[in-house]
Amino acid sequence: MNLDNQTCVVTGSSRGIGRGIAKDLGAHGANVVVNYRSSDAEARAVVEDIRENGGNAIAAQADVAKLDEVRAMREKVADEFGPTDVLVNNAGITIDKKFENMTREDWETVIDVNLGGVFNGTKAFYDDIRDAEHGRLINISSVVGQQGNIGQANYATTKSGLFGFTRTLALELAHTGSTANCVAPGFVKTDMLEEVPERVQEKILREIPLDRFARVEDIAGIVRFVASEESSYMTGQVLGVNGGMEW
Repeated sequence: MNLDNQTCVVTGSSRGIGRGIAKDLGAHGANVVVNYRSSDAEARAVVEDIRENGGNAIAAQADVAKLDEVRAMREKVADEFGPTDVLVNNAGITIDKKFENMTREDWETVIDVNLGGVFNGTKAFYDDIRDAEHGRLINISSVVGQQGNIGQANYATTKSGLFGFTRTLALELAHTGSTANCVAPGFVKTDMLEEVPERVQEKILREIPLDRFARVEDIAGIVRFVASEESSYMTGQVLGVNGGMEW
């Protein structure tokens, strides 16, 4: 699954799953664009790590909720690497509250980033993905979008919305040979999971047949496969990488 000379943009990749995806793609030959909104130092640390391991990467600031900033990022990428081959829509946020306590602002803020950001990223890079020899649109969803989760009505809605978006883009891109797929991780050992109370983590763990949380590397390896030429006959799919959880 060599990605030599493929330009890969990973939104929200200064930390967490996005950071692992960016580093993995860089380790396998890709030119990686590490996107971030405000974590400049963390993003540059990811770039440095990729370069130290023989890869090629740049940091690119853009708030994915703002289309003009994402379009400006696309121009920066084009100037540095040329057209983009792979877009990984990974950026996302949570504002967790039970629905009875959730405000319209809580709802709209998560929608704007998690769904609006995917629209903006795809809109800005669509022509590149469509015209690439092996164009890949990869949307990062979640098992929460498949199962629902108490206190995450806004987040679950955005993550399930990606399924319909991905399927539609897969159909619209099919005649070009480019693909669109969705990776839906289960619960992954990241800073976000660390914020979950231990008793809740234990409850979640009992629902995972493989009896462990995912490592970031578990998700990054799947994304690398989807980004590669080897996945060329797979499109419109939701890949549940969740340790066997039912949905």
